[in-house]
Amino acid sequence: MAKDPVRVLVTGAAGQIGYALVPMIARGVMLGADQPVILHMLDIPPAAEALNGVKMELVDAAFPLLKGVVATTDAVEACTGVNVAVMVGGFPRKEGMERKDVMSKNVSIYKSQASALEKHAAPNCKVLVVANPANTNALILKEFAPSIPEKNITCLTRLDHNRALGQVSERLSVQVSDVKNVIIWGNHSSTQYPDVNHATVKTPAGDKPVRELVADDAWLNGEFIATVQQRGAAIIKARKLSSALSAASSACDHIRDWVLGTPEGTFVSMGVYSDGSYNIPAGLIYSFPVTCKNGEWSIVQGLPIDEFSRKKLDLTAEELSEEKALAYSCLN
Repeated sequence: MAKDPVRVLVTGAAGQIGYALVPMIARGVMLGADQPVILHMLDIPPAAEALNGVKMELVDAAFPLLKGVVATTDAVEACTGVNVAVMVGGFPRKEGMERKDVMSKNVSIYKSQASALEKHAAPNCKVLVVANPANTNALILKEFAPSIPEKNITCLTRLDHNRALGQVSERLSVQVSDVKNVIIWGNHSSTQYPDVNHATVKTPAGDKPVRELVADDAWLNGEFIATVQQRGAAIIKARKLSSALSAASSACDHIRDWVLGTPEGTFVSMGVYSDGSYNIPAGLIYSFPVTCKNGEWSIVQGLPIDEFSRKKLDLTAEELSEEKALAYSCLN
């Protein structure tokens, strides 16, 4: 039996990440090679013409799985009936802007999109926030869409997770698909903590700990962490544009694993609503190690946290608490 199409919303769809993301969704990268999709693309009125150009290209590509395209500048039309929402649109920080200025712009964007999603999206819509500050934008969206279950609102830290996998694979000259269970803790910012203490590499002699194989704690506790934290800035320096294809690919990974499940014995990083696990304050959107099954994520429990890691987990939680306070001050 052919499956019913899933409606996937991409906001900021005429932008760089959107342009990389929509063909991946239309090809089945996000939801599987047998899952038809209808794309809903939203952008702001000044981008309407460019958005229409993206729609033309989607038609021109003749994707077999793509069963329809809605391209609009109207949030209600964009959100109506969507099953998955990937929130890429946001207000980027410009030179000379204070963090509070950026925050207040994004608070107003996410407040209005939250109400459109709440009123018009399909029940049980899964939401992924990509636009920065991703964790706090997701928190604002949650606050203003109280009928969307908190477990359905997440933010993207899979890009950082994949960056960490990539750094380990390069360092050890192994296939990236043989590395698993790195963790990104905390904020999608430069305070995030990329943790390899539970990560393993598949070898002919079975799974071996990354720390044992790398055998260089100074690198793992220093340069490795800094490289992953600063990778976005390094890409901007090299491309003069921010990461787009890697962000789009990671967004597909995030949704695919959430919907279709993580492989047995593998966990991934997702920014999710904290329930107090690992002594992280409840009520923050914080990146944890999770497994997914039957369309639901669960935080991996009981991982030992050493003193070095504990400090890093708390530092990024502090930053998120400050961001939350800043966002709330913009609301008032």
